[in-house]
Amino acid sequence: MTLQVSGIDTFYGTSHILHQVSLEIGEGEIYAVLGRNGAGKTTLLRSITGVNPPRNGSITLGGVEISGLKSHVRTRLGLSYVPQGREIIPDITVAENIYLALLGKGLKSDKVPDIVFDYFPKLRELLGRKGGVLSGGEQQQLAIARALVQEPKLLLMDEPTEGLQPSVVEEIDAIIKRIPTDRKCSILLVEQNLDFVRSIARKFAILDTGRIVCQDETDRLTDRIVRQYLQI
Repeated sequence: MTLQVSGIDTFYGTSHILHQVSLEIGEGEIYAVLGRNGAGKTTLLRSITGVNPPRNGSITLGGVEISGLKSHVRTRLGLSYVPQGREIIPDITVAENIYLALLGKGLKSDKVPDIVFDYFPKLRELLGRKGGVLSGGEQQQLAIARALVQEPKLLLMDEPTEGLQPSVVEEIDAIIKRIPTDRKCSILLVEQNLDFVRSIARKFAILDTGRIVCQDETDRLTDRIVRQYLQI
């Protein structure tokens, strides 16, 4: 499903965070947003999900204007979110975390959908375990699984490799690459890991102090661009 973000301005109180941000994601595309800490990357995702909607500009999903819609309505239109830090509910089980995600899409089930085990077979043996005792890699698997059971057409991911061991990053890389083809789902991810971005994304944009300063194909993400916009 296509996403068009057109000239959005997003504020936290009186602080102007995003300035006239525009980008477009095609159907089945993986698109990465890069930037230094505080550049506005997470605010962009929160603007798209409706958690922190923009004051100005337009956001359309599959041609439908969603800027004024509540977050749960956006979810039911096909938007799912894997937040930074995973935000697993620690005191309930893996299965219960997934059931809550289903309810967020207006679905109800007493059975974990097979899609979870298609992508994350290890979660089958962890269904009865509390979310808070999982390892970082297991929590990331659960966070992605929660999003996938909502049958998204656009998946937003905030720092999916953060804090993960290289071997786990490789597993996540392979799984994310499958999603657009398997699920007919576009992906917008915020990420700091440049090797991961170059491996997985077709296009990228760089945010700097809330403004997009560079957009291009990922194979044109040169060392010069990295030095100019991403290194401290």
